[in-house]
Amino acid sequence: MRQLSLIAGTDETRALDALFINAPLRDYTLRPRTNDYTLPVLGMAYIATYARQAGFNVGVLDAEAHGLGIEEAANIVNKAAPRWAAMNLLAPTYEMSAQIAAKLVPEIALMIGGHHAKAMPDRILADPRMRNLKALVLGEGELRVAALLENEQRRRELPGVLWRDPISGTRAGGVADARTSVQMLAPDIDALPYVDRSFLPQDPYRSAPTATDRRLAGSRGTDWLTAAASRGHIEANIVGSRGCPYNCTFCGAAWSANPDVKIRVRSPENILGELDALNSQHGVTAFRFVDDLFLGAKRVIDEQMAAFTRHGIGERFVWDATGRINVLDRLTDQELEALVENGLREVALGIESGSDRILTAMDKRIDAAMTERVARRLVARGIGVKGYFILGFPGETREDLDATVQHIRNLWEIADHHPGDVRASVFEFRPYPGTPVWQTLIKDGYNPDELLAYGDVDLTQDGADESMRQRDEFNFSVGIQFGGVPLEDVRGTLAMLTREQHERNQNGQEAAA
Repeated sequence: MRQLSLIAGTDETRALDALFINAPLRDYTLRPRTNDYTLPVLGMAYIATYARQAGFNVGVLDAEAHGLGIEEAANIVNKAAPRWAAMNLLAPTYEMSAQIAAKLVPEIALMIGGHHAKAMPDRILADPRMRNLKALVLGEGELRVAALLENEQRRRELPGVLWRDPISGTRAGGVADARTSVQMLAPDIDALPYVDRSFLPQDPYRSAPTATDRRLAGSRGTDWLTAAASRGHIEANIVGSRGCPYNCTFCGAAWSANPDVKIRVRSPENILGELDALNSQHGVTAFRFVDDLFLGAKRVIDEQMAAFTRHGIGERFVWDATGRINVLDRLTDQELEALVENGLREVALGIESGSDRILTAMDKRIDAAMTERVARRLVARGIGVKGYFILGFPGETREDLDATVQHIRNLWEIADHHPGDVRASVFEFRPYPGTPVWQTLIKDGYNPDELLAYGDVDLTQDGADESMRQRDEFNFSVGIQFGGVPLEDVRGTLAMLTREQHERNQNGQEAAA
């Protein structure tokens, strides 16, 4: 019963139509989690919510959030006995997913989707561990998953649904007319129901008070911000758009890897409706937009901020968002002030490198000077910056690596003289199937099996333990030296920067206490 209680959102009085499974990044029976929070599976929850609205009894088993092992996760699925088990395949979790799938009883039909399924469908269809596979769904799944739950035979009329022919062993796929394909592959995101948070075991959640929250409380003087600064916000993650117009070579969201994805932004009214609903239902006062680029187009920023201003969002909430450096660089001071007034607390930026040469190779359309200029303008207004960086990118030299280290320290120095903070999240490069850099590596002669051999990164010998890294799911590698710097030096630099950021976090908390 304890195991079955880990299934979120299901109606226990009815037979289970589908159980959506988020596989663990590693087998936690071998090494337990060191952190107790992971990113919520919003995409899976969107599909589950739509399926429930269509009348089906569904649940979500987030094995990563619960720190489950392979055997335990498979046992929970088998005991729950759903008609369908549905998995979201990502390259780092594929092996875990395949091992769980291999342990499912034959009576449970398997449905899969996700970036990895889209990038390598034939490889997955040929995997004997996926013997229960009845439907591989390419792209956004809400409408097609509901159709499959209604009747498995509908797969023959659904676009972007594949399976292995039981007689020939070859790929088979559904077909549909052009109009149906557009509706099924790119649903109107304003018409989708708000995510049912009962499917997410860790969202909303209460966050720890931060120095930024205390600063905002002091500057705005509102009772709710003062209360949140003392005990922490109740926070929720939210998606404001789908698709990305950029083609960063390492990214699974690159437009060249997703030619079927139509870029869509939710209307301001639709987003504001979800913010209000989360506040009234769960007391949420802080939001994190986790889509690829919420602040990624000036037209969208202008439209959203006008609506935020009309509805007084900055007086009631704070929020964090992803952003695009070159877009923020073009905003006027007045437009940046509008972000502040509307409650923007922190922007997550894909900075990636301090080397302009590597940034060009990544097709980032930025340079280090632009990043420092944008960071200075943001932190001067009290907006925090969370920067993501990649070490060990193909072709990276020692000079490039040193430039990134100096760039991070320059950003920290800028933050030290302004009210906003800069946090650096630094990771070792790992290739993802379907991305532009993956295609280049394959052309250069790399073995796909070796590029898919994801494993843990152990930084303890370099003086950094995993507790410094906040989230387990990003701590992995394929163990290949892609640039000119030895892998042990890349990891030594990664550990050094992780340790320095951890110390900055600790000092900031002590200063705010």
